[in-house]
Amino acid sequence: MSEILDLTAAAAGAAVRSGELGASELFEFYRQRAQDDQLNAFTWVAEATPGEAAIDGPLSGVPLAVKDLFCTKGIVSQSGSRILEGFRPPYSATVVEQLENAGAPLFAKTNQDEFAMGSSNENSAFGPVFNPWDVTRVPGGSSGGSAAAVAAGSAPWALGTDTGGSIRQPASFCGIVGLKPTYGAVSRYGMIAFASSLDQAGVLTRDVTDAALLLSEMVGRDPRDSTSLEYPGSLVLPTGRDLSGIRLGVPEELTEGVEGIEPGVRAVFDDALRTAESMGATVETCRLPHAPHALSAYYLIAPAEASANLSRYDGVRFGLRVEGDGDLKEMYERTRSAGFGPEVKRRIMLGTYALSSGYYDAYYGRAQRVRTKIAEDFNTAFESFDFIVTPTSPSVAFKLGARTADPLAMYLSDYFTVPMSLAGIPAISIPAGLSEGLPVGLQIAGPAFSEQRILEAAYALEGAFAFDASGARRSGSK
Repeated sequence: MSEILDLTAAAAGAAVRSGELGASELFEFYRQRAQDDQLNAFTWVAEATPGEAAIDGPLSGVPLAVKDLFCTKGIVSQSGSRILEGFRPPYSATVVEQLENAGAPLFAKTNQDEFAMGSSNENSAFGPVFNPWDVTRVPGGSSGGSAAAVAAGSAPWALGTDTGGSIRQPASFCGIVGLKPTYGAVSRYGMIAFASSLDQAGVLTRDVTDAALLLSEMVGRDPRDSTSLEYPGSLVLPTGRDLSGIRLGVPEELTEGVEGIEPGVRAVFDDALRTAESMGATVETCRLPHAPHALSAYYLIAPAEASANLSRYDGVRFGLRVEGDGDLKEMYERTRSAGFGPEVKRRIMLGTYALSSGYYDAYYGRAQRVRTKIAEDFNTAFESFDFIVTPTSPSVAFKLGARTADPLAMYLSDYFTVPMSLAGIPAISIPAGLSEGLPVGLQIAGPAFSEQRILEAAYALEGAFAFDASGARRSGSK
């Protein structure tokens, strides 16, 4: 069975199509690995294996793991929260339907930070997820369950969501590929919302080819999601290993004199830039003048939207209800007090304050204006550069509990990823090397709808880095 574990998702699909591997055998292999999971990466695992009909479609029966916040018909969809514990929606998210129709049967749901609020996957109501490289460390968040599952070989690929870095940062911490598409490129219908103007579905995979294959079946306009857009062109598997003529911009505001970047992370990043130059790319510094304000703007906009989105959880229509002897208001208070965790409560309070009378324009309105400036900075930079490159995270995976008492230190984990989220542009994290024996990610960001070009560049660099992602499994608990 180790032969199956060595197959990427694309290779596994090819083996199914050729008849060398049965779709049911492949599904059962990963179903058993998910059931035996020791990383707390899963919240639900299928109880049965589907028939061979799953091979129909371009994804050829390769089973799919999905983050807990995607609605899946008749299957628990809890968004990592007690307030939705046991909730089974009557419909599935558009992207889940798309992938199942393309031949990727759902086999598991993955653990996450509650309502996608977190950078370490320690905020889940169902316990923390452990990093397969070192089980004393976090896998990143909020898509930490998906990232850990893929890195540990418990899932061939997985869906995550990215609001401020929640795909890219855990991909970096777990030594895999994580891609956040352009905002609007993938339907949000059926995603349990955190911040509606930022949330975006994306992929976590073992390599860039798998990312391209999975994403190609996800993009497109959905009439049920007014923010989704027709995707211009099509996505194909990348093939080139050359960067000749590619112009890479390194934003000085994010990389020069910034406190908190670990020396080992910086060393891997500098090596990656030298590798890119040796492959024909031009590397120069660029300016993103408003990027240093991105975290401040994000932690006003995202909590403000969360405070509105999470107001629907009141114990009346679905999910948890905590009865009391008092009136309806007391039932609301008891339910929300028991159902929401500390980080969710913190962000609801922050967001409600930012939207309150007398403070709206001073906080939320100003943050939105900063967001516009950040998007303009990227547009200006892309007039001279093909891509913007940074480390994905300032650090490698940190110890469990190391930042739980310091929310600001936790928020700084997303320092490099938040600007791209605010601008709505696509970005990918690929493993570039190791620092202190732990993975370091390189982030590549491009203009809106430049996913194909980003995948081509990432594929070229992936081949040059020759990063051994299987090391994650060898270092894991299985």
